[in-house]
Amino acid sequence: MTTLESAVDPAAPAFVANRDALRERLAELDAALDQARAGGGEKYVARHHRRGKLLPRERIELLLDRDSPFLELSPVAGYGSDFPVGASVVTGIGVVEGVECLVVANDPTVRGGAVNPWSLAKTRRAGEIALANRLPMVNLVESAGADLPTQAEIFIPGGRVFRDLTRLSAAGIPTVSVVFGNATAGGAYVPGMSDHVIMIRDRSQVYLAGPPLVRMATGEVTDDESLGGAAMHAGTSGLADQLAEDERDGIRLARRCVRRFNWRKHGPPPRDPAPRPPRYDPEELLGIVSADLKVPFDPREVLARVLDGSEFDEFKPAYGTALVTGWGELHGYPVGVLANARGVLFSAEAQKAAQFIQLANATDTPLVFLQNTTGYMVGTEYEQRGIIKHGALMINAVANSTVPHLTVNLGASYGAGNYGMCGRAYEPRFLFTWPNAKSAVMGPAQLAGVLSIVARQAAAARGRDYDEESDAAMRMMVEQQIESQSGALFLSGRLYDDGVIDPRDTRTVLGLCLSAIHNAPVKGADGFGVFRM
Repeated sequence: MTTLESAVDPAAPAFVANRDALRERLAELDAALDQARAGGGEKYVARHHRRGKLLPRERIELLLDRDSPFLELSPVAGYGSDFPVGASVVTGIGVVEGVECLVVANDPTVRGGAVNPWSLAKTRRAGEIALANRLPMVNLVESAGADLPTQAEIFIPGGRVFRDLTRLSAAGIPTVSVVFGNATAGGAYVPGMSDHVIMIRDRSQVYLAGPPLVRMATGEVTDDESLGGAAMHAGTSGLADQLAEDERDGIRLARRCVRRFNWRKHGPPPRDPAPRPPRYDPEELLGIVSADLKVPFDPREVLARVLDGSEFDEFKPAYGTALVTGWGELHGYPVGVLANARGVLFSAEAQKAAQFIQLANATDTPLVFLQNTTGYMVGTEYEQRGIIKHGALMINAVANSTVPHLTVNLGASYGAGNYGMCGRAYEPRFLFTWPNAKSAVMGPAQLAGVLSIVARQAAAARGRDYDEESDAAMRMMVEQQIESQSGALFLSGRLYDDGVIDPRDTRTVLGLCLSAIHNAPVKGADGFGVFRM
């Protein structure tokens, strides 16, 4: 393979400025993550501990193999909403008894672990990842059920969580539930739909309706244990398969359960079990992307700090140069890479991408998309040359490719370029964002300018004078709105990605994802849609 050479100068003023700007964004990310890890706050965390109960991340730590990594997903879900950051649930991928599992843990310190619109979306995304990548799912359950003030938003779509559990089971992907406390109403169906259920003596309470509601509905007077206690479910209803003595014992039984899966990966192992690290310091990733997203950067500098041995065999290097394509390895796994070199995609880039995606599918090679695009080129000349049909060619290839896709937004992801570079709508197996990145229909200034032009034309058509002062105020307001709504944290809070990551962690995150996706078969497409040539 060809070894990439770096031209980065860490002492250059531009590099230093870029690094400082990115560190500011990282500080914002750290603050949001701190909010998520704080759960319901010191008062409720202390109360939880006084009751002898573990926090969700403490449960996860005991569940996972010692010193193994945990790739947390959607950690800032709900950011910028009326709900706490993190959305009262922790999800992620970790190793249990040598098996990569998708873990979902309710946080009972946040409104009793009640399910709100963002926690529902986060849990559903976890189920999608488990099914697509053939990952056993372990639910660490303690939830008061639906957040009643928002029931209109969660009741109907919430049923999909239970449907997804049964689909995992039908696909031969095991599901486990450990119930640590209340699992009420809809929450009762999580253990109810799981393959394996562990409850904790004198702690677990699983019922469709608690004693007060039963009394209101039927007139029956009962108690928690008779109605839904762990001992009752273990000895009478049969809902519990194992009865644990305490939380740690419940986690021990869950680990034993996973051990008995006799799990085998269906994808090929890494080509090199001891891959060479990149030749360049990942710390330098902080200064490579410009603080001004209008200023392009060479994505090969990123690849030199992400790929094994900084080795990369480029495909069509002299053609369609605004898009870099080629082959490399990442933590021993072969990958094809599509990375934006300059923001705009032209016809040549679209055609190059479509051919490259076909080649990756022909060789069953996963694809990594590194986004930094302002979209496809516009203008009379480019329309006449067929930019629409060539962009459609690329999007067709992305949409119908069946090898796993991994996407990272390094900078800009605007317009249809977001689609062509495998944005969320095109279902990459995983999508992560750097904290400086932005995504929208177009840039703030461009969008505000378009609205201004339309308003001017409307005023002219009515024969009215145009109010320049109002126009300036409108443009400023729109630019500020789009600037805030296109930011990484805002979009991640709405689950348009699987998390905002530190650029220095890009290689590690992609390596964990590649390992996870190889639990499932890796198979390219047998055909594509009609290519409009």
